[in-house]
Amino acid sequence: MSDTVIQVENLSKKYIIGHQQEGRYRYTTLRDSLTGGVKSIRAKFLNTARRSIPNPAREEFWALKDVSFEIKQGDRVGIIGRNGAGKSTLLKILSRITEPTTGRISIKGRVASLLEVGTGFHPELTGRENIYLNGAILGMSRVEIKRKFDEIVDFAEVEKFLDTPVKRYSSGMYVRLAFAVAAHLEPEILVVDEVLAVGDAQFQKKCMGKMSDVSEKEGRTVLFVSHNMVAINSLCQGAIMLDAGMVVLIGTAKETTDKYLSIGIEKTTSHTVTFPKPVNSLWIESATIVCDGIASTQLYMGDSLMIDIVFNSIVAIRNPTIGFVIYSSQGEPIINANNYYQKSNLETIQSRNGKIRCNLGVVPLMQGTYSISLWLSNGTQDYHFLENALSFEVIEQDIWGNGRTPTGNISFLWWPTDFHLLGDGML
Repeated sequence: MSDTVIQVENLSKKYIIGHQQEGRYRYTTLRDSLTGGVKSIRAKFLNTARRSIPNPAREEFWALKDVSFEIKQGDRVGIIGRNGAGKSTLLKILSRITEPTTGRISIKGRVASLLEVGTGFHPELTGRENIYLNGAILGMSRVEIKRKFDEIVDFAEVEKFLDTPVKRYSSGMYVRLAFAVAAHLEPEILVVDEVLAVGDAQFQKKCMGKMSDVSEKEGRTVLFVSHNMVAINSLCQGAIMLDAGMVVLIGTAKETTDKYLSIGIEKTTSHTVTFPKPVNSLWIESATIVCDGIASTQLYMGDSLMIDIVFNSIVAIRNPTIGFVIYSSQGEPIINANNYYQKSNLETIQSRNGKIRCNLGVVPLMQGTYSISLWLSNGTQDYHFLENALSFEVIEQDIWGNGRTPTGNISFLWWPTDFHLLGDGML
């Protein structure tokens, strides 16, 4: 008997995107709908040549294209890719929320899905009632649900609000209860999207532990979508990388996340990057990495690092807020800073454009490749965020002049430390 629980063969999903034609920004009236219906009936009697004329107001979009893979019982598989890669569409098809356009899927066992805040919950029902409702949807008897009820409530930490309609829950409470129900009602396959990011750090850690337990101890299958490569590597054995609706790589979690992160870094090999203008009134126009006073993407250990950021604005702004985060090649955040919390002369700025220099001084980073994400705000509202906007490489060298270089297999940072003996002999 095969232990394959999910088999996907040549799966594709097409959507039709409607485009509003120029000069026709108006509401559709009842007369328009009736007229359109008559026209569509009439069109059936026209010849095929006329029917094949493309409609400029409609466009085909393939969210998934010829996706194939299989997953064994007990596997923990991460699904990764940039926004718009097709991850959520794939999970919706696997969860039977939407139907594929072509291809086939075979699933053995019950599937519990947590795809977005409030999935499967009725807002007018209480937390208690929604637990029983979700269990019934999964095909469980009332006795089975009752047996798991206390565990669900304890895990979700919502005992005080059990008899409150869930429409009054915060997004965090919603997610806690939804995950607890999905994980405890014994589905053979647990499907979790990035929705866990809504919860606090402690709850996310708790969820990761639970997903690991249901797979290792109970032999259930877990599909996990996340932009956090550290979480993918810590939870999953394997991973599937999607791009533009197609499978790019299926492999171990490490090799797949390494590939995903390397693609982002390969796109930002220049020391100066110019960005397209977003639909914002305040934006980052370009950014430059300056290593030891020279525009470069190579930083030697012990050298200084600066980031020059050119901003633009439709109206003059005061006190622009610049922030950045430096990530490791595995996507772990290492350094973050912004001028909101620090004293700077940016408070005196009142301009539509300018260049801001972020001087980090000597950054004690170990050898490796790092990426930088940037964001810009006016002090009250975030306007422009650029993920993996820049990247640079740290090259090892003899920092202290003793013929030895620090190794990066223990941590990301080397730190200048003063070691001296306070006394000799036995203390």
